[in-house]
Amino acid sequence: MDLALKPEHKAFADEVRAFARKNLSPATKAKTLSGKHYDRDDHVVWQQALGKQGWLAYTWPKKYGGPGWGVTERFLFENVLAEEGAPRIIPFGVKMVGPVIYTFGNEEQKERFLPGIRSSDVSWCQGYSEPGAGSDLANLRTRAVREGDHYIVNGQKTWTSYAHWGDWIFCLVRTNTEAKAQEGISFLLIDMKTPGVTVRPIIMLDGAHAVNDVFLDNVKVPVANLIGKENEGWTCAKFLLANERLGIAEVPASKRGVGMLRAISDDPSMAEKIADVDLQVQALEMSELRALSTMALGGAPGPEVSTLKVRGSEIQQRIAELAMEAVGEYAAPYQPGMLFHDTNETPIGPDHAPPAAPRYFNMRKTSIYGGSTEIQKNIVSKMVLGL
Repeated sequence: MDLALKPEHKAFADEVRAFARKNLSPATKAKTLSGKHYDRDDHVVWQQALGKQGWLAYTWPKKYGGPGWGVTERFLFENVLAEEGAPRIIPFGVKMVGPVIYTFGNEEQKERFLPGIRSSDVSWCQGYSEPGAGSDLANLRTRAVREGDHYIVNGQKTWTSYAHWGDWIFCLVRTNTEAKAQEGISFLLIDMKTPGVTVRPIIMLDGAHAVNDVFLDNVKVPVANLIGKENEGWTCAKFLLANERLGIAEVPASKRGVGMLRAISDDPSMAEKIADVDLQVQALEMSELRALSTMALGGAPGPEVSTLKVRGSEIQQRIAELAMEAVGEYAAPYQPGMLFHDTNETPIGPDHAPPAAPRYFNMRKTSIYGGSTEIQKNIVSKMVLGL
């Protein structure tokens, strides 16, 4: 793995930076750097600009409309955009269901769904977790019963990020109740406008509406929306989760977080703690590059990405803890309204204080979503270490 930047790589980084400065709204960038909540347009306008440039599906191979970048270009792209304050690309379409469709879908499905994902004209959400079936996805109970050329779907999905913005949802559903848990699951694509789909908001402690409950009541879904074979959706699910866990490492965002810590604290007692987490981020970055190099040689994300998910989650939580420590007593007032751009509230303490406590509490979730830390350690123990 050669990490030395060649002149063409530096030129590429300059091109990405120039694109971001031309196309990223200053208001959106300000929200990123101040820790405020995004609106839907912050994501959509930015992602559609990337789509027009051919860069939104930057992890895809050329044959499916991606730029066909190598490890270095992907690394530079993610880091430059983080430095420029771009919002995180919502992963459900581009990084999750898109690769599932072009890997397991038929030609008709690829032609139907991939263009809208590449352009960000169609928004997606993920229907995996259920009440009682989070990290233990094999325990899901949402049923899909086939009737002719349709499935009738009933059940509930929860913690569904951006379902209130979603045009489509990709769902794990149980199509065989007699088979072993993982063997009776199928992977369905469901239009969110279908009668019987109801979205109910879940408002978080920081005041944000990012996650939802999704209820499916006698939802009629064409069999043509089945990806792969019936009862073999677990293969798609594992493939998708490996890609998700690689993304959860969030190295560029953590690097930006370290820079934020240095900007808000000049306390000598904090310097050692910040330096320590900085070294952890650098070590995680090297591990991520090794995984990307394997993928560049034709491999797929394997069970080792669970280590990236675990460490990435821990580092994000540590950065949030240090931000709380840096603002001290100013983290105590509960000011969720300050995280919205149109607030009329006046912050108590410095401007960087209001996001500290909400971010700290919100980041507790990183050790749960995408598979809990305990589950990831079991995967590493069994599949990587062979214990």
